[in-house]
Amino acid sequence: MLKHSLVGYDGSETSQRAFLLAVALARACGGRVRVVSVLQVSEGGADACALLMTDASAERLEELRRELAALAPDAMDRVDVEVLHGSPGDVLLGQVQQHGIDHIVIGHTERGALARWLLGSVSGDVLARAHVPVTVVR
Repeated sequence: MLKHSLVGYDGSETSQRAFLLAVALARACGGRVRVVSVLQVSEGGADACALLMTDASAERLEELRRELAALAPDAMDRVDVEVLHGSPGDVLLGQVQQHGIDHIVIGHTERGALARWLLGSVSGDVLARAHVPVTVVR
């Protein structure tokens, strides 16, 4: 039974659908949903990045809570929300052990071959390395 689903959330339409699916599963199974938004560090010195990440995290967390509450206002008692930093695939997979996740729900946005090569695919990375069931929402 799916008791604790993880949703990788970036605000896209597919991540919104992934969140709503996870909420529906949590309701049906009496479970919880953990929503994680990953801020990826790209450039700059360590001190500058740390300062920017702290400011961006707090702001993003409040924004994320408001956005999710608008999508599923009656489900927020089942939802835990966190903003983390790092590589999205690594961060999401790290949550599985840390929080007893038994299911990952993630959105997939189609990119061209060049964009996939340059940026990678979070859903592909998670699918390739996860040790729990993964549902990819399109």
